[in-house]
Amino acid sequence: MPTKVRSEDKEKSKQRILKSATKLFAKKGFDGVGIREICKDADANICMISYFWGGKEGLYQGILDDLIKRQTEYAKTFLNIEIEPDTLTKTEQINLLYTILDNAVEMLYGGFISADLLNFLLQEQQRQRIELTSPMLEYVRKLIAAIFYKKVSDKDIIFRTIFIMSQINSPLILPAFSLKLLKQEKFSEEDKTIIKDNVRTYIQALLKQEGIDV
Repeated sequence: MPTKVRSEDKEKSKQRILKSATKLFAKKGFDGVGIREICKDADANICMISYFWGGKEGLYQGILDDLIKRQTEYAKTFLNIEIEPDTLTKTEQINLLYTILDNAVEMLYGGFISADLLNFLLQEQQRQRIELTSPMLEYVRKLIAAIFYKKVSDKDIIFRTIFIMSQINSPLILPAFSLKLLKQEKFSEEDKTIIKDNVRTYIQALLKQEGIDV
């Protein structure tokens, strides 16, 4: 029993540190924050950073690793990445893409990513320090490549993947602009439906452009 309690305490400390580090890195940047400040904010022992991540660099990457871990676990509820897109029919491929993107909207606008984490990602995504590899996003790119009969490495597929995901991300990335126009404090269920519909309309336009009829 004591071992279980200690294990639970360590996990709680880990989550507090991740939360505090995300907030402080988003506010001050990597160089502007020390591990003592993070641990003080998290009310955690400074030794925990070495225990879990080895140091500040590891903790920084650990924020992203935690995000990808949670995203991957969420994706397992509606996606089997072991299924190769090329083995599916065109209709199955497109319907699967819609399913993934609909769930991505639910994830992003359902509180999965905190405001601090979003600010952290926006602030740091241009820096070489971070490494963000998402199995779900990689699968989406493979799926889009299969739908349009192209290679995953094709620049056109890379940009199409970016543009499709930006259809989902844009309102969230620009909340001060989008929510001000909507005259709301947060995104609603109706907003999520509109975003999903817009994404589908965009994909259908791409399919029509390529002469893909389903």
